[in-house]
Amino acid sequence: MKLYITIAAFFITAISLGQAYTGKGDQKFQVGLNLQDNGTGIQATYDYGVGENISFGISTVYLLGVDDEIDADFDQRADLRLRFNANIGNVLNFDPMFDFYPGLSFGTKNFGGHLGARYFFSEGFGIYTEAQFPFAKYDDGDLTPAEDLNNQFNFNIGMSFNL
Repeated sequence: MKLYITIAAFFITAISLGQAYTGKGDQKFQVGLNLQDNGTGIQATYDYGVGENISFGISTVYLLGVDDEIDADFDQRADLRLRFNANIGNVLNFDPMFDFYPGLSFGTKNFGGHLGARYFFSEGFGIYTEAQFPFAKYDDGDLTPAEDLNNQFNFNIGMSFNL
């Protein structure tokens, strides 16, 4: 049920309105709730626009709440990722307050992708939602539940800020 609610929230947010990405020099900071199997945590991202529809950035996730049966150390709870976004809200003719962005990420645990959307209520403040999924795990053996924490589909929702 939780999965259906989060997917519905993602699509409602994605359908809302326009685009908030302004191109080269655009800077976004986001912080939000990370939801996934066996844990919840916090995600923070920073994106910097290098072209009309391209941004690069960094993302970090730390799982605060991990199921009791999983013995996870700091390095299994945390992940750091470099990211690339294709900000295509203007290509799809969305409203100027809405940004839609597929992207790729290179993390300490895997190589993956993400699909995100953000909507700005004002010049500086908005909300975002992002779904992340691994394409290739760096450890291709059998992963323990703790090693699998940052090697699975996760969903994020939170606040977005223009810097």
